[in-house]
Amino acid sequence: MADTDDIRDGKSFGLDTPAKTDGFYLKGLNNGDWGLKNRLSRIFNKKSGRTVMLAFDHGFLMGPTSGLERIDLNIAPLAEHADCLMGTRGMIRSSIPATCTQPVCLRTDTGTTILTEMNHNVLIAEEEAIRMNVSAMAAMLSIGEEETEAKTIANFSRLVDIGNKYGIPVMGVTAVGKKMTRDARYFGMAARVCAENGASIVKTYYTEGFEKVVAACPVPVVIAGGKKLPELEALDLCYKAIQCGAAGVDMGRNVFQSEAPLAMMQAVKSVVHDDSTPAEAFELYKSLAN
Repeated sequence: MADTDDIRDGKSFGLDTPAKTDGFYLKGLNNGDWGLKNRLSRIFNKKSGRTVMLAFDHGFLMGPTSGLERIDLNIAPLAEHADCLMGTRGMIRSSIPATCTQPVCLRTDTGTTILTEMNHNVLIAEEEAIRMNVSAMAAMLSIGEEETEAKTIANFSRLVDIGNKYGIPVMGVTAVGKKMTRDARYFGMAARVCAENGASIVKTYYTEGFEKVVAACPVPVVIAGGKKLPELEALDLCYKAIQCGAAGVDMGRNVFQSEAPLAMMQAVKSVVHDDSTPAEAFELYKSLAN
């Protein structure tokens, strides 16, 4: 206990300096719990307010797809260069060194694969997220799919309950309904449904009119990279999303399937954090790749 022989009265009360009442730097989250905001501060750069997440959770649907044959060889070397890692518990435990201090967004739902009918998912145990010291949890919402919409929204709502209980942010991942037109109206609805159900972050796809998707979603929106594109096109996708107000990207294949993944990661970060144009970022990619 403190030494009771030398108790000194306080003097520096800062009477001329009002207490700070500034809001939190990420939109829609000022009323969140301290722990939730602290975890979000690990994921989103405090200067730019944005993030570059590295997604490598594809394997629970696709198996060892190109670029993810060996997580320890292809993803682990990139880990320290990402702002956040998004993966499954199995791959993180087996292949990402525990000494890695980058924040983790844990894929917290699991289910069917590409061999059957996807999106019939269930949640893993909530203790897993706590045990793995994650900074966020992610689950998919299958908006517009008759067979799976209700179940995945229920899963997500349950995950938000867990997140609120323990102060862990939850990212809603919008799946693309087979019958849905891939436009701003659909993605805007899907993103809003995530937020309405308590998401702290929403991951969705870029489309024309994306500024409307972002404006109607009261929490940060990050874009999915989607299928592999030529590097310049992928950087242009990032740039357009950021210009529309996106709070970052959660990219996978456009990084780990690149000819120079580490160079591509740095180029994406230059767009997201430094407002580089696609041409400037592509020149950076080429110089680092060489």
